[in-house]
Amino acid sequence: MDTRRFRTLFISDVHLGSKAAKADFLIDFLRHHDADTIYLVGDIVDGWRLKRNWYWPQDCNDVVQKLLRKARKGTRVVYIPGNHDEFLRDFPGMHFGGIEVAQRAMHETADGKKYLVLHGDEFDVVVRNARLLAYLGDWAYDMAILINVGLSAVRRRLNMPYWSFSAWAKLQVKHAVNFIGEFQRVVAEEARRNDADGVICGHIHHAVIEDLDGIRYINTGDWVESCTAIAEHEDGTFELITWQTILETQPAGAPVEELPQPLGAQAA
Repeated sequence: MDTRRFRTLFISDVHLGSKAAKADFLIDFLRHHDADTIYLVGDIVDGWRLKRNWYWPQDCNDVVQKLLRKARKGTRVVYIPGNHDEFLRDFPGMHFGGIEVAQRAMHETADGKKYLVLHGDEFDVVVRNARLLAYLGDWAYDMAILINVGLSAVRRRLNMPYWSFSAWAKLQVKHAVNFIGEFQRVVAEEARRNDADGVICGHIHHAVIEDLDGIRYINTGDWVESCTAIAEHEDGTFELITWQTILETQPAGAPVEELPQPLGAQAA
């Protein structure tokens, strides 16, 4: 398969250090996709889980090495920390192996539009104001992911397509659906306050490209459930890519509408 090249790639919520992280999917994606600039939009490393239980298999190293190799070859890599890798927020402006660290960024697209790039956890009231509750929510999410891993293994053996139990469960909870909508609205307003045309964020594992009252809202999704990334083409248009490895029954790199859409992801 040929490598697809873009002007910019946006990736978030990989959660390296979590057993649920699909690092192998991401390595495969990075092998077949390249860009002039790559934004890592937070929660690339899961410091919360690593503090509880150290888990760092070889494929986590492989992801890091792949990104460092791209930086060495001339790709600009910008790391915007999230709440799970907030320890990096103490190093704004620093470079690690050619990777820049920034609190947030203002990205200008090829067609001259401005996009505020940030992780988004600062607009999550639970994370900001009730850390204990956030950790409890994180534990519940871990349980859902464990179920997800087991179901995925069974479905793969039965030659059935990938399906995310954890994503489905979130959409059954009215509060979660309402939270997603409110999060999108608040983040879009932050873009408006910064005179931006749009916002690109992560955090809530809900991949989507849509317009909200004149602001383009883009969420990169994650590499735990949906395995999604945002790509900017040379003309400034955006594409939401859902990636499946060749081990899955769905074709690798198929258009997002042909793949599981657990969180309402869409191409635009």
